[in-house]
Amino acid sequence: MDNEDIMTGDMLVETVKNQLEEGNPIKVKETLMRLMMTGTPRDEAIEMIACALSIEVFDVAKNDGSFDLKRYTENLNSLPDMPWDYED
Repeated sequence: MDNEDIMTGDMLVETVKNQLEEGNPIKVKETLMRLMMTGTPRDEAIEMIACALSIEVFDVAKNDGSFDLKRYTENLNSLPDMPWDYED
């Protein structure tokens, strides 16, 4: 994996903003609303969603796999807890 193949944090945030604008996947908007309703500022919530997205991006790059919408959705559902917080 080359350095230019790795998405930066800014790129992940921009991707999340695009997902919100396009409404796809809808779970991203639902997650943003849920986090904001519980007091998380919008920018922080988008960064949390970008963290969930980063797991998918990393897996695709590392394993030459495909995007796993089910796992992305599960990670969105667990926010504000971060996936690496509950791994052994």
